[in-house]
Amino acid sequence: MTSDKVLDVEKQSIVPSPAGQKPERVSETLYQPRTLKFRLIISCILLSLFVVKLDRTIVSTAIPRITDEFDSLGDIGWYGSAFLLAGATSQLLYGHIYRAYEMKLVFLLSILVFEIGSAICGAAPNSGTFIAGRAIAGLASAGVFSGCMLIIIPMIPLHKRPMFQGILGGVFGVSSVMGPLVGGLHQLGHLEVCYLGLWCFYINLPIGAGTLILLFLIWDPPKSNHEPASIWSHLKQLDPLGMFFFWGGSIYSWSNSRIIVLFILFGVLILLFAAVQILRPETATMPTRVISQRSMLCAALYTLCISSSMILMVYFLPIWFQTVKLVSPIKSGIYTLPLVLSMVLATFIAGLMTQKTGYYVPAMYIYAHVSCFGTQVPGLIVQRVLPLAGVPIGIALVFFLQQLGGSVFATIGQSILTNYLISQLSDILGACTKIFLASMGVSLAGLLASLGMEWKSIKREKNGQDEPTQTPEVANKDGHGAT
Repeated sequence: MTSDKVLDVEKQSIVPSPAGQKPERVSETLYQPRTLKFRLIISCILLSLFVVKLDRTIVSTAIPRITDEFDSLGDIGWYGSAFLLAGATSQLLYGHIYRAYEMKLVFLLSILVFEIGSAICGAAPNSGTFIAGRAIAGLASAGVFSGCMLIIIPMIPLHKRPMFQGILGGVFGVSSVMGPLVGGLHQLGHLEVCYLGLWCFYINLPIGAGTLILLFLIWDPPKSNHEPASIWSHLKQLDPLGMFFFWGGSIYSWSNSRIIVLFILFGVLILLFAAVQILRPETATMPTRVISQRSMLCAALYTLCISSSMILMVYFLPIWFQTVKLVSPIKSGIYTLPLVLSMVLATFIAGLMTQKTGYYVPAMYIYAHVSCFGTQVPGLIVQRVLPLAGVPIGIALVFFLQQLGGSVFATIGQSILTNYLISQLSDILGACTKIFLASMGVSLAGLLASLGMEWKSIKREKNGQDEPTQTPEVANKDGHGAT
């Protein structure tokens, strides 16, 4: 990389360069793990991620109680999809929002809107209001996901991040499986014990309010280098034309003419979206200079596969316990605790292994055999191979694919379940087995994606500095990175 390109990348950095320091060196100054302030901020990040991820899966075992409450059997599919689809469609948008506005403002507003959505769910008098609350919470969850990753970048140097991202991955695993457990506790409403509407959605409120207030008081992130710009300039950067192509949906059978038209429309919109990204690289939602980088492309495919595999297990394992083993929703949540513990242990081991060896690719190889082993790696890859100015877009892309994989494969799992039961009504065991085999197949596809990863070290160079995050592949101004 030539020196002028390096300078160009540094000028676009999301963090400042005080006292002549390079942007990637700012985290060395801010890394103070022994201080109370540092620990409180990290704790707030973990709690924010926990409540958002908890909300993602909490309905899986609460659905029977919710459908009884609202007499809305026909809306079951929307209770999970509203949250996931809203998050997926807005995730890439947050990549641009975090670049255009101050990180603290965007993150705190995301938490606030998420809390509002949770409150609407808890107080919902009917199914439509509940779905609206889920959608609002899903929209805000995308901002919290990206923000949790972006906050630690200026606070923690690159070679120290695997352990912290292992902790984030552990929180993700715990909350993903604790969701069904908490949702199962909602069945206590049938016994008129501790029943207050859809009370399981009120759990988020005190935790979210506490983190919001604490971060507002003590968090002082580095100011960005954004130059003043008009509202119109900010709107253009958000790529509204590209975001338009994310709209879509279906409620009819596969053979229905409406579905055929939607498939055709889907193909046309994908082509138009790709054209917008190529022709307008300066404001693209998914810039070609990012996605064409070899490691980013493999990380994107890997993320899509592992999130799809995990959502199939998290959503349908409680169903297997309740229908095959004939246990209560509460017990089905308890029986998933071994999955929680294995996920937490795997993420910590993966973080330690990455930090000790300096390489994250081995953890990706192991994932196909050990659930959750390496789930935090894509976020680390973004920070290693992209310039700092491209990190918000890369992080947003990773979480977008997590949400997309989850929303799509939750629907695919439901389709497998219903179609199999139509042909063999009493064979619920066979239907669940098909779903778990699909989960295994998707995880193996993730293994294939990981084979294309570049082996880049995150350890310090001999001069004591982290290896640079800038790479020539994505620093080119023409928007087309070389591989």
